[in-house]
Amino acid sequence: MTTKTLPAQPKVGMVSLGCPKALVDSERILTKLRADGYGLSPDYAGADVVLVNTCGFLDSAKEESLEAIGEAMAENGRVIVTGCMGNEAEVIRARFPKVLAVTGAHQYEQVVDAVHEAAPPTQGPFVDLVPEGGLKLTPRHYSYLKISEGCNHSCSFCIIPDLRGKLVSRRIDAVLREAEKLVAAGTKELLVISQDTSAYGVDIKHESRMWHGTEVRAHMTDLARHLSQLRTSEGNAPWVRLHYVYPYPHVDAVIPLMAEGLLTPYLDIPFQHAAPSVLKRMKRPANEAKVLERLKNWRAIAPDIAIRSSFVVGFPGETEADFQYLLDWLDEAQLDRVGAFRFEPVAGAQANALDDQVPEAVKEERYQLIMAKTAAISAAKLEAKIGRTLPVIIDEVGDADEDGSIGATGRSQADAPEIDGHVYLRDVAASLKPGDIVDVAIEDADEHDLFGAATKNL
Repeated sequence: MTTKTLPAQPKVGMVSLGCPKALVDSERILTKLRADGYGLSPDYAGADVVLVNTCGFLDSAKEESLEAIGEAMAENGRVIVTGCMGNEAEVIRARFPKVLAVTGAHQYEQVVDAVHEAAPPTQGPFVDLVPEGGLKLTPRHYSYLKISEGCNHSCSFCIIPDLRGKLVSRRIDAVLREAEKLVAAGTKELLVISQDTSAYGVDIKHESRMWHGTEVRAHMTDLARHLSQLRTSEGNAPWVRLHYVYPYPHVDAVIPLMAEGLLTPYLDIPFQHAAPSVLKRMKRPANEAKVLERLKNWRAIAPDIAIRSSFVVGFPGETEADFQYLLDWLDEAQLDRVGAFRFEPVAGAQANALDDQVPEAVKEERYQLIMAKTAAISAAKLEAKIGRTLPVIIDEVGDADEDGSIGATGRSQADAPEIDGHVYLRDVAASLKPGDIVDVAIEDADEHDLFGAATKNL
């Protein structure tokens, strides 16, 4: 009898930067490479080649990407660059002439081909290399579901259409098939992402496809309705969270699904500003008054809906009156979660050529003011939840302390991973594990987080 030894797998290391959409790109690349027989290395030393998935949205993000490439070159030396900054190959090669290859955003085949050339695969036929649902860079219990690439907007501060192109929607049956596989593989929370979730299907004229014997349109409302019908192996509906939702009129149709408990009552809406003059210079819709009325209507239908958004302060031409308008609007809107950013010029963005650039000191002052305003709103909203019992998904369970007490960290339905707050639990059972969804009695709150105890131990 002759015993054959399987050839050693070449190993790939991955540094993934930027937004969740880039993270999904990284997962897809690694899933394909794993299927081709590659192993994954957790460090530079063990990798035959290192992939750096870059971000190119802001100049500061580009510098971070260049620093990551430099670190990978210094620690390993065999580096392939991909992602949003890949369209600036000349910049990358000027600083790092020995990188093996440079590819652009979501160019999966080119990345895989570059890896094949740098470290040829040695796949054998005896090992199932890819788990159900593909490889993930997030914890097992939540997954990002990317439904489209690119964007049709031409906001003056943004270069996403230049980096990722115009809107390209995925087939509705392909999206639902991926979601079904993710849930079957253990996902308890699906985070729907794109550059413009509300515009899903516009480019393909909302074409219909058959899904489990039913005709389904490539449309945000149809997608949301069918995602709400998924069930975990325990028979429970996974949390389904919608991100990057522009407030088009048809968004109103998903609010009743949230009220019925079929969708997570959460919307991530990129408002960016409220003052009409600033929105005009940003080349964004200036219907802030109508939005306030719709927020009121949404809350009447789904009282627990959480609205998150982000705002840019110090945009060229933003006056003191414009900024005060934004602060007053926030008082009216009472958004649950808010992120703010100081305006930063991005190479290639139209906003760079606008007059009346705001001094850095003024940007900083306005940033501090908006953060204080939104922190106060958040603190009041969270204080109002004290005494309630809320469902919480567990992200991490700690070790027992010297008294044997175990704590855990989770999130309520108002909290998306990485960007929002947490719920901190005390005295949990040792059997509690990440991905469990438990009812938590809220006992305390601060500006961003909640504190409480599970109503029963698992």
